[in-house]
Order: sequence, then C-alpha cells, then structure tokens
Amino acid sequence: MYVVIAGAGKVGENLTRTLMRRGHEVTLIESRRDRVQRLEEEFDYRVHLGDATEIYTLERAGIERPPDLVLAVTGDDEDNIVICQLAREKYGVPKVIARVNDPRNQAHFDLLGIAPTVCATSDIMGKIEHEVPGMAELIHLLDLQQENLELIEVEIDEASPAAGKKVEELDLPPDCRLILVSRNGLAEIAIGSTTLGVGDRVMAILQTGKEDEVRRILLSGRKSP
Repeated sequence: MYVVIAGAGKVGENLTRTLMRRGHEVTLIESRRDRVQRLEEEFDYRVHLGDATEIYTLERAGIERPPDLVLAVTGDDEDNIVICQLAREKYGVPKVIARVNDPRNQAHFDLLGIAPTVCATSDIMGKIEHEVPGMAELIHLLDLQQENLELIEVEIDEASPAAGKKVEELDLPPDCRLILVSRNGLAEIAIGSTTLGVGDRVMAILQTGKEDEVRRILLSGRKSP
C-alpha cells in the first residue's frame, strides 16, 4: 500500500515508522525545515519539505500516482480539511483519514464528508465518560461516519421509562438497535426478551441524529446536556 502522510509531528512520525515497519510505501510531508532535516536521517528520501495544502508540494511528493491512502495529521484543522479535499477531488485518492485537533471543528469535517476522522480529545473524553460514573448520560463510543451510524452507551437509572421493560416492549425507532446489555460485570447480547434493570449499561447502534429519540425512550427524567 502506498500512503502519503501530511504532517510530521509525533503522530505523523510514528505513523510513518509503523507503516514502513509493516512493509508499506510511505511519503511524509512536513513544512518545518528543522524537523525534515532530523527525520531525513531515519526516513531518507521519503520526507518532503513543503506545505501539503499546496498543489506543487503534493505533486512533488507523488500524489499524482495516486496513493491508496492520504493521512492529514497536521496540527491545523483547516489544513487537514484542504489536504483531504485536494486528495479526493483533484487526485482521486480513494481513502483519506483526517486528524481533528479541536472537537468543535468536527462539524466542518462532517459537512464536507471527510471521514473517517480521529480526534484525541473526543476519544479520551469518551473513555473518561465510560470509566467515571455520572460523567455523561449518553456516551459516544464510535462514529461510523460513512455508514451514517453511531455506537452509544447509556445507563438505565430509576427514572428511566425503560427500567423493568423488555427490549421488545420499547418503542425504539426502526433505525436503532440495542445490541448489548452489561450488568454486574457480565455482558449479554440484547434480544427481544431481555429485561432492562436499574444500573444496566446498554449499548446501542443507531442512525446519526436519532439521539434525542433514544434519550426519550431510555433516559427520560434526566436533563439533556
């Protein structure tokens, strides 16, 4: 696989090293001359100096082949958006992955259809919410952006209208499925006859944008964030 990586910070550097170790062909683009000079000692000709938002730099790095994958992992969200847009629309790169530095910018990536994206802040917050009770009423576990789906987790409390009901009795939207119920450290596949109890942690997969409906069915009595 041929991969072009834009941004040679710690993320780009480690990705380059890992992909090369696995036998993939990698080209790394970086705008800081001092960093390029240091990385050339390890990656040799695979490192290119330049701004990856500029066509000249991308073409000099070999994007016209085109690569199988472009990774935009700079520290600037606007640059990552531009790089992904150029890769897809001008050079026909089949797959792009973008780094989102500020979670507030996620909507811009979504609006432009840039997916998948990776946001360290959001990922860490998701783990905090999962590990610390009471941090969030609805936890986002995974966004399947290309499929327009998301994986969430909620905890059934005493105020929930779902407490004491079977899954088949819930008025869930047709594009939502409860897939796993965890209680007392044990997990079971959610089926129609599964009864939800107070303290159960329920995992669901649903169409993006259906959170409010799921919240109403599973979490009524709590305040929305």
